[in-house]
Amino acid sequence: MAASTALAPDTPAHTVDAFHRGRFWLVQPRQGHRAGMDAMMLAAAVPSGFSGRLADFGAGAGAAALAVLSRCPEARAVLVERSAEMADFAAATLAHPGNAHLGDRASVLTADVTLAGKARAEAGLADNSFDFVIMNPPFNGAQDRATPNALRREAHVIEDGLFERWIRSAAAVVKPRGGLAVIARPEQLVAILDAIEGRFGDAEMLCVHPRPDAAAIRIVVRAVLGARGKLSIRPPLTLHGPSGNEPTERTEMINNGLASLFGN
Repeated sequence: MAASTALAPDTPAHTVDAFHRGRFWLVQPRQGHRAGMDAMMLAAAVPSGFSGRLADFGAGAGAAALAVLSRCPEARAVLVERSAEMADFAAATLAHPGNAHLGDRASVLTADVTLAGKARAEAGLADNSFDFVIMNPPFNGAQDRATPNALRREAHVIEDGLFERWIRSAAAVVKPRGGLAVIARPEQLVAILDAIEGRFGDAEMLCVHPRPDAAAIRIVVRAVLGARGKLSIRPPLTLHGPSGNEPTERTEMINNGLASLFGN
């Protein structure tokens, strides 16, 4: 069921934040899950020339999907979110006047991406209906960053078998030779590779490092449905220079929708 109601203008405990240097705006909860660099990197994994229909699994308030639309003027997106409260924030994002130039290319679907078969289709996620799926699943362990905030906990804490279920659904709803992009922690690479095996191929992985001398804190994996090519490891993204204070030029370009993550 599509979320169709926007939040009232006086809704408390939310912010309206500019992304891509004001090319789109996000209405998001002040205390729940808040979008940042992860969403921008995920969006940047989509090729700049993408012109198809994209599903953003676990869209939250819509940052990654709108970042794709901001950079890819012919793309269309469905923001898929299980939480009714976050789906309302996504609807408010699309209704924001600063997003009027993007709103007719996006919609919100309140649905659980872990559903399978007929239940998934009845929820609005029909087989072979998208050209690309992006996902930023909850990837903290239950013991990591414990929080009493329910929205933040739902958005951040991983469940057993999550990558298998999310990627299974992505393989069902994407068209043959369609794309998949996932952002996660490095320790979750094995679970991601296990989930894409037999479904997606031509996989590319890129590691994200906070500084040149620091271990990776994120991985981004991109793959193609039905392809048979092996995994390739691309040059990493380093977010900051040696001091850790100033973002690198490439980070700034990606964060502002001026470059793609994989160079296409």
